[in-house]
Amino acid sequence: MGNINQLKPGKKYEVIKAFVDYDYIRHPIGETWIFEKTNFLPYEDGLTLHVIHHERSQVYRLQWRAEEQAEILSDFESYVLEIND
Repeated sequence: MGNINQLKPGKKYEVIKAFVDYDYIRHPIGETWIFEKTNFLPYEDGLTLHVIHHERSQVYRLQWRAEEQAEILSDFESYVLEIND
């Protein structure tokens, strides 16, 4: 996958390495969701991940800055894996 921009709408993903997003929401190993889309906010290096989690639309925010989640975003395949049901 390489980076978060390679996620496919409608596909199911599983967290394989725990991480914490911009809003301090913990995403534990085994968490699954269906990807919908992303939005990038260039003025704040913000990336919003839109997913369906537990049958509800959710928004997870990340920031592409070294002091925030840049490491996660740059190596997203180490954190999230596409799964087939």
